[in-house]
Amino acid sequence: MQALVAGPVEGHAAEMPREALPPVCILAGGRGTRLGRLASEVPKPLIEVAGEPFLAHQLRLLAAHGARRAVLCVGYRGEQIESRIGASCHGVSVAYSHDRPGLDGTLGAIRRALPLLGERFLVLYGDTYLRVDYRAANRAWRHSRLPALMVVLRNEGRWDTSNASFAHDRVLAYDKRAPTPDMRWIDYGLGGLTAAALELVPDGESDLAPLYSELARRGELFGQEAVERFYEIGTPAALRETDAFLRAHDAYDASMPRRHARP
Repeated sequence: MQALVAGPVEGHAAEMPREALPPVCILAGGRGTRLGRLASEVPKPLIEVAGEPFLAHQLRLLAAHGARRAVLCVGYRGEQIESRIGASCHGVSVAYSHDRPGLDGTLGAIRRALPLLGERFLVLYGDTYLRVDYRAANRAWRHSRLPALMVVLRNEGRWDTSNASFAHDRVLAYDKRAPTPDMRWIDYGLGGLTAAALELVPDGESDLAPLYSELARRGELFGQEAVERFYEIGTPAALRETDAFLRAHDAYDASMPRRHARP
C-alpha cells in the first residue's frame, strides 16, 4: 500500500509525462447552513478565503495536478457561482449543472450532470481543500479496474468522526450516517465513479454515501491513502483555520513533494 503524497508542481525539472485528469465533478450545491450568516448572501464556494473565493483556490490546485475540465454541480445561488467563476478559471474549463428547485442531493446532482461527465470522473466536495496527489490517485484507481475510488485518511477521530474501514487497497466498509467504533479512517473528500456504478442504488436515492457503502459491501470500492490532513470550510471554525493555512502557504504548497504528514 502506498500513501498518496502530493506531486511536483508545473514547471519543475525531471518530471514524468503529465497526464490530464478525467473530468472533476465538484459538488457545490449545498446551502452552507452551518456557516450561518456567512453563507446567507453568498453561496459557500464563493466565500472569500485568503483573499479570493474558495472555489478559485480549489480550481488552481486542480489545475496544478492536471485537471483540464470541471463540472460544477450547483444549487443554492448557483447563478452567482456561474457569474463569478465563468467558463474557465486558472486554466480549468468549467461547465455547470444546476439542481432543480429544492436541490437534488449529492448523488442526484451527479446523476443530473452525467451528460457532462462521461463514463469516468472524479468527485470532489466543494468545501474541501485536499493536499493529495490527484494524478496518482486517478492512476491507481484506473489500474485497479474497479468501478469506484475513495481516498481515505487515517483519522482516529482527530478531524471529524471516522467513518470507514480500509485495508489492502480496498475500503471494506463505509457508513457516514452510523459509523461503527472500529472504523479508524475517514472519507478524505476525493472519490471517483464510473457512470455504471450509479446503477447499484435505486434511482430515488439522492445521497452519495449509500452508493459508496454499497460499493464497499461488494468489495468494489478502491481505496487510496492520503497522508496530509484535509482543510475545509463547512463551519466558521474550519473556515478560519483554512483561511489561516492558505494565507501562510503558497497556493502550490499542496503539490510539493512531502515525506511525512503534517499536523
